[in-house]
Amino acid sequence: MFIKKYIYILYLTFLTTAIFSQKDTVNVENIKIKSILNVEKGGVYDALAPSKAAFYSAIFPGMGQVYNKKYWKAPIVWGAMGTSIYYYLENNNEYKRYRTAYKLRKNNLQDEFTLDDGTEIISLTTLETAQDQLKENRDLSLLTTVVLYVLQIVEASVNAHLIQFNTDDNLTFKPTFVNDPLEFDAPKVGLILKYSF
Repeated sequence: MFIKKYIYILYLTFLTTAIFSQKDTVNVENIKIKSILNVEKGGVYDALAPSKAAFYSAIFPGMGQVYNKKYWKAPIVWGAMGTSIYYYLENNNEYKRYRTAYKLRKNNLQDEFTLDDGTEIISLTTLETAQDQLKENRDLSLLTTVVLYVLQIVEASVNAHLIQFNTDDNLTFKPTFVNDPLEFDAPKVGLILKYSF
C-alpha cells in the first residue's frame, strides 16, 4: 500500500518536471520572442544550421565543428581520424608483406623471411597467424575510421542544434551531497527536487 503511494508521488514528480522543464522560444509568424536565445544571427532559430553542419562534416571531417565555431574540436577530429587511417594503412602494408611471403613459401620459392642457405626465420604457421591477425587489425582500423566519421557528423549536427537553445541558470541541475550529522555509520541515498517559479 505504501509502495503504491510512493510510486504515484514519484510518477507525478517526474511528470511535472517534464512539463515545466523548458519553454520553446521560436519566432513564428510575427510572434515576439519572450527570452533571449544564444544565437549570433539575430536571435532567431536557424532550422538549417544542423543540416549545414552535418553537410560540411560529411564533405570534409572537422568542417562542421568549424562551422559551429568550435575550432578546438576540429584538430581532435583530424587527429582521431588520422590515427585510425594511419593504423589501417600500416596494418594493410604489413598484411600484404606477410601474405606475399606466405604465397612464395607455399610455392617453394624464397621469401624475405628465408635466408640464402634455406633456413626459415619465421615458420609457415607463424606467417599464417600473422596474416590473420594483421587482417583483423586492418579491418578493425577501417571500422574505427567509419565510426569516427559518422560520429563527427552527428556531433556537428547535434551541437549546431543545441547551441541555439536557451541555457540560462534556471535550467541547471546541481547535484549535492548532504551528510547526516547524526548517522555517520549508515550512508543514505536520496533525491530532493526543488522547484522555483
